[in-house]
Amino acid sequence: MKVMRAADFRARCLKVMDRVRATREPVIITKRGKPVAKLVPVGKRNDDIFGGLEGVIEIVGDIESPAVPPEDWEANR
Repeated sequence: MKVMRAADFRARCLKVMDRVRATREPVIITKRGKPVAKLVPVGKRNDDIFGGLEGVIEIVGDIESPAVPPEDWEANR
């Protein structure tokens, strides 16, 4: 884990944040030699639309077949 003085962090804040995002390595920021803050990467983003509600909802029954049989559809008459 990298340690950085507050003055250095202030001067290079955006670059440090980019590096933390890229390497996922936290940075401890010190003031007068004592740790005052810790910059950590945000938890992993889930870009996939599938599985986003895993563990939150439960699918019961058949979700693919129509709720009404095709014989009852007005368009088929």
